[in-house]
Amino acid sequence: MSLVRLNIKGISYSQTQNGAYALILNEVDGDRKLPIVIGAFEAQSIAIALEKEIKPPRPLTHDLFKNFADRFDIVIKQVIIHKLVDGVFYSSLICERDKIEEIIDARTSDAIALALRFDAPIFTYKNILDKAGIYLKVESKKQKADDEHEGVLMDELLDSDSSVPKENYAAKTLEELHKLLEEAVSNEDYEKAARIRDEISKR
Repeated sequence: MSLVRLNIKGISYSQTQNGAYALILNEVDGDRKLPIVIGAFEAQSIAIALEKEIKPPRPLTHDLFKNFADRFDIVIKQVIIHKLVDGVFYSSLICERDKIEEIIDARTSDAIALALRFDAPIFTYKNILDKAGIYLKVESKKQKADDEHEGVLMDELLDSDSSVPKENYAAKTLEELHKLLEEAVSNEDYEKAARIRDEISKR
């Protein structure tokens, strides 16, 4: 079975499952997308790894795993989404230590969060993509303004609770916004940090 490389296209709030998110993986040499339903914590961890401007003051669980692995010279070489059963994707981490490879079972959301931190490629088998791949156009609301973020839908990811009143950042100066961003990150309020970062990006 041949492997197909995937890239992360974006994350959006799932309209079908309350409290869940849809992680969209894109076929590198093709147009098919692989949507995977993941939990809120894993979605936030993936989004933070994608967003270079947001640095948590303390390590998240996946950051801790990366620090632990670095300390003991363990490297994740690649992630393979190897099985799909009843709508659930199964993944493996291909790890290496002292030139010895080990395969570790992992939830797909955790595997991708770790792949980002190790700069490891993500693959799936062609038969899985044939079975679950779809043609879907994913666009960020601000795609024209920041194409370099390649459809990472941070606003939809972190603003899922529309009942919470949102502060108007349009009236703030850039200096004030940067100060608010630092405060939000130090308080580990990543939802607020993402909204402030979006406003800074617009400028």
